[in-house]
Amino acid sequence: MEHLKPFTTSDLKSLLKKRPKETKFGEHILLLPDFNDIYEQMLKLDVTYVIFGIKEDVGVFANYGNSGTYSAWDATIKNLLNVQSNAFTHPKKVLILGHLEFESYQNKVSSLNQNKKKDILKARKLTSKIDASVSFLISQIVSAGKIPIVIGGGHNNAYGNIKGTSLALKSPVNAINFDAHHDFRAEEGRHSGNGFSYAFAEGFLKNYFIFGLHENYTSDTIFKTLNKLKAIQYSTFESMMVRQDTNFNTEMDTALHHISSKPFGLEIDCDAIQSIPSSAMTPSGFSVNKARAFVNHFGKQDNVAYLHICEAAPTPETETQVGKLITYLITDFIRAHENI
Repeated sequence: MEHLKPFTTSDLKSLLKKRPKETKFGEHILLLPDFNDIYEQMLKLDVTYVIFGIKEDVGVFANYGNSGTYSAWDATIKNLLNVQSNAFTHPKKVLILGHLEFESYQNKVSSLNQNKKKDILKARKLTSKIDASVSFLISQIVSAGKIPIVIGGGHNNAYGNIKGTSLALKSPVNAINFDAHHDFRAEEGRHSGNGFSYAFAEGFLKNYFIFGLHENYTSDTIFKTLNKLKAIQYSTFESMMVRQDTNFNTEMDTALHHISSKPFGLEIDCDAIQSIPSSAMTPSGFSVNKARAFVNHFGKQDNVAYLHICEAAPTPETETQVGKLITYLITDFIRAHENI
């Protein structure tokens, strides 16, 4: 694959920090010996989860968002490899594949101006090229019978995740999105705000549940659209955590009923977690522990097809904390799924 940068033994050695009388996660994960035929090699490996990163913020730029999601993979991998290997973390079930990198696209976007419509259109064309790489890689992993765990980039990559999974399974799939935003904007050229609407319009996405939608940032037009479509349901953050018209656990069960009848994608947008550096950081959101409970709840379902953690935008000052957060979510997912 043109944009895939393999994670190699030398990469592992450079990041792994061994300690006496301890065994780290990175000491037991698997790597591919070569990258000539990824699909055939994955078929032969006794792993359940294939972890890879996406280093881009092109889709975020194309949605008028703040850049920085490019950095989430690097922040995560150095942390993930150095947590403990024990009965709770299951590293032997994990293949670290590498990351998708789009250096030329990033360079092009760095010279564009968000205030110019023609530049936004250019970024949206680049986003659609990223879609092709993401959907192809996801389809290869799912076709090999593995569960992708996708880290980094903007929420534009939900489209590639859904399409790739749908193509591999030869059927539309469902999705649940833990997010302050609906990402169901108009089909106006691809960006981080319309991955689900494109996937829905093109028949790759069947049932969709938005969990924790923020009422202040959802237009009346969108609410009318969502309310008209039986295949789409949502809960709002305010209904659960402010007015307490309902509660977190009840809404998780409602969401599960809507999406669990067929394979579904588990989408986690870090914008939904309070005070986490992200493309649209919020002062009012779910706690980290609520996010972890959410991943655990949906990770232990038979039909979960992939996990995607996106929109985190760490700075040099916050990369350790962001890396720890995403690592918690990854290991929570694996732990939940292994205990089915």
